[in-house]
Amino acid sequence: MKKILPILIGTLLALPLLVGPTVVLSGTPPEVAPMVEIMPALTRITNWVFAILMIVAVIMIIVGGFHFVTAAGDETMIKRGKTMLTYAIAGIIVALLARGLIAFIRMIVGAPAAPPLP
Repeated sequence: MKKILPILIGTLLALPLLVGPTVVLSGTPPEVAPMVEIMPALTRITNWVFAILMIVAVIMIIVGGFHFVTAAGDETMIKRGKTMLTYAIAGIIVALLARGLIAFIRMIVGAPAAPPLP
């Protein structure tokens, strides 16, 4: 592993030197990628992350509630259920605050509001 790491780093650093001159020497301009709007792309990404986070939080609430209800007096199961419920609710709060912060920043910047979740 100690011998592979310097070779990998050296290869990654030398790669632009090997690829770059062929484009310059060929005389043809490099192809330019199409322009992508950044705000709609970020909006889609944040919508998906928010939706996935909410799904995971709901699953954690269900599992935590199941542990809490089926504990039958076992203190470790009760503690595990309470911990899962606490973390799930904290996750929902953090996700909603992050979503609100993004909306607040968009309002300040003047960007259009995010479309609703798909």
